[in-house]
Formats: sequence, C-alpha cells, structure tokens
Amino acid sequence: MTRPAAIVTGSARGIGLACAEALADTGFDVLVADLAEKPAKGLAENIAARGAKFAYAQCDIADIAGHSRLIEAATKAFGRIDCLVNNAGVGAVVRGDLLDLKPENFDRALGINLRGTAFLSQAVAKAMLAVHSDAARSIITITSVSATMASPERADYCISKAGLSMWVKNLALRLAPENIGVFEVRPGIIRTDMTAGVTAKYDALIEGGLVPAKRWGEASDIGAVVAALASGKFGFSTGSVIDVDGALSVPRL
Repeated sequence: MTRPAAIVTGSARGIGLACAEALADTGFDVLVADLAEKPAKGLAENIAARGAKFAYAQCDIADIAGHSRLIEAATKAFGRIDCLVNNAGVGAVVRGDLLDLKPENFDRALGINLRGTAFLSQAVAKAMLAVHSDAARSIITITSVSATMASPERADYCISKAGLSMWVKNLALRLAPENIGVFEVRPGIIRTDMTAGVTAKYDALIEGGLVPAKRWGEASDIGAVVAALASGKFGFSTGSVIDVDGALSVPRL
C-alpha cells in the first residue's frame, strides 16, 4: 500500500523535527520544509532510518508566492499530501514593554506566525480537495498556550497565536464536511532552541510550581500528539484544541 505523506514546516530541528520523526515512526513519508537551502547534516538519514521516504524543500512560509512550490515538491516526491503540520514560526523579535513595541516587529510576528500559516493551510487544503482520497487527512497547527495566556513583554507573539487559533476554528468548520481533520496543538513551556535563552527563568518558575507536572515539556511530547492526530483516529474530534503543557493552562485558585 502507498504510505501517507506529510509536510512539516520548520522541521529541521526542535518541535518540528520531533513531529517529523513521530510521523515517520507511525508510517508517514515526510517532507521537511525549512528556511535553509539544504537539509541539515544527518536529517535525511534520520527520517529514512525510520522507514520513511524523505524529501526536503526550502520554504519561507511568509512568502505566500512560494507556497505552490512547496505543494509541488510534496506532490512530486510522494504523489499525495495527507497531512500538513504547521509548525514554523518565530518568537517576539524583542521582549519588552508593549508600549515600546515597534510596528515592524509586530508585522514580522504576524506575517510569519499568522498570515503565512493561514495561507499555506488554505493552499494545502485546496490541493487536498482537488484529489479524491479515502485516507485520513489532516491539517494540524502548532500554536501555543500564549493563544490565551497573556505575556505583555511579547504581546506581538501572543496576538499572532490567538489569531491563528481562530483561523484553525474557521478552517475546521470549512473542512469538516470534506472529512479533513483540523486540529490545534498548544505547547506550553517546551525545551527547544527558541526557549534556550530563557532556560534559567523557566527553570526557576517550574521549580516554583508554575507547571503542575513539575517539568519542562519536550519536543517529543508534541510529536506524539501530532502523530496520533494525523492517524485519523480522532477524526470526529476535528476543531479540537489539545493542550500539551503539563496542566500549565488549567485555571486554579
């Protein structure tokens, strides 16, 4: 049987790589999309060792004109697209007083995290609908607990994730009749390159009880959820938000 195929954006490292690995482990061929011109050393071998066919495409999701090339690359490599994992994104360019937030930094965060992701999802959804398939198909978007939890020192990032969360809801409604599952995964405090600069801060906060699970999240925690959602076993749960945060976002007294 033909293996299902997935596109994972921003997947040369961190959460994206963990998602690509988990999908490969569960039977998907994987196209890694990232900013670098060529895949990092060992990336292709890593995915292939898991029994998957590997493809790579350079992609800046903020460049909407380039979305068609990404879809063409996946179609050429695998002949199909069954899953899109929207992982690529950026943090706040500058953390600081929101009264000092610069328009260009705001535009960068929203241009990549929200605008780029929304229109890539649109393009992939159209490609999926153009081909009949009885296989499980899904669009899974990685947002953040910051979609609902405010951080005034990085308001631009929070706004981009909150907007993306609403996009996912609307996309889920549009694609539910087409049997394409649409999900939002909200990571909490995850150990990645993006959080490396604030490790000491969050070590102290976690020690102080911020995360009820009393640990950092790992990229593999996100990958496991993404692979499960992509399996199709949760198709009737389309539109759901899955918090992967060690109960960080649960309101408490």
